[in-house]
Amino acid sequence: MKDNKDRDEVLAAVKKDGLALKYADESLKKDKEIVLAAVRMTYTALEYADESLLKDREFILATVRINDYALGYANESLLKDGEFIMAVVDQEHNASPVEYADKSLLKDREFIMGAVEQNGYALGFADESLRKDKEFVMAAIKQDSDALEFADESLRKDREFVLAAVKWDYLALGRADESLLSDKEIVMAAIKQDGHALGYANESLRKNKEIVMAAIKLNGTALQFAEESLLKDKEIVLAAIKQDSDALEYASEELQNDPEIKKLAGT
Repeated sequence: MKDNKDRDEVLAAVKKDGLALKYADESLKKDKEIVLAAVRMTYTALEYADESLLKDREFILATVRINDYALGYANESLLKDGEFIMAVVDQEHNASPVEYADKSLLKDREFIMGAVEQNGYALGFADESLRKDKEFVMAAIKQDSDALEFADESLRKDREFVLAAVKWDYLALGRADESLLSDKEIVMAAIKQDGHALGYANESLRKNKEIVMAAIKLNGTALQFAEESLLKDKEIVLAAIKQDSDALEYASEELQNDPEIKKLAGT
């Protein structure tokens, strides 16, 4: 740009290259329209914005609507403001803004509880002390079962805690410690919700006829997760097809050609 004090010229320049904001006159680095135009090109242009804008709640919310990463340039005063961070979480409908929150907030039970109730993934940014807290982690799991992934290892190995989690949502089984995937009671609790939970079970349970039968009676296509030997078991395959004829594709080739099974599957 030839004249870094000419508003129209600077605005035109940042619309072509957001980083051109670096060369704008200091007075124009306070201009919301110019800075937002620069951010639309690249959120990193905020590095050159005037500090007054980085402290401006509404302005930062506007930049985050353009790019989530813009929050990383907000003034420390905003990143320590729990209400502000939650406003961003509400606006963006995801947990990523919590990552930028000041460490003091990540230890704040009330703040993080509010965040995980909005989005379970916020647990991933919480202080370690909270990721060991059963009540806290369960609240996150009730929002999103995948949140168990971010719980402290001690909880992912805690039999009673994991049992309670899978009773709430069978998908939590996929985030439990491997040692619990061979626990019959836990796996059966998950299967009672959805037969496809069989897919998370240890091989020893996927060859257990009782477990597999429970799964396929609820969801016939859970047959796909049964150990290979059971795909040749006519009783198992018949039960699966009675529940869902699509289960036929997972049976052994021999049983796929069995007249009784073909008739039941309607093929």
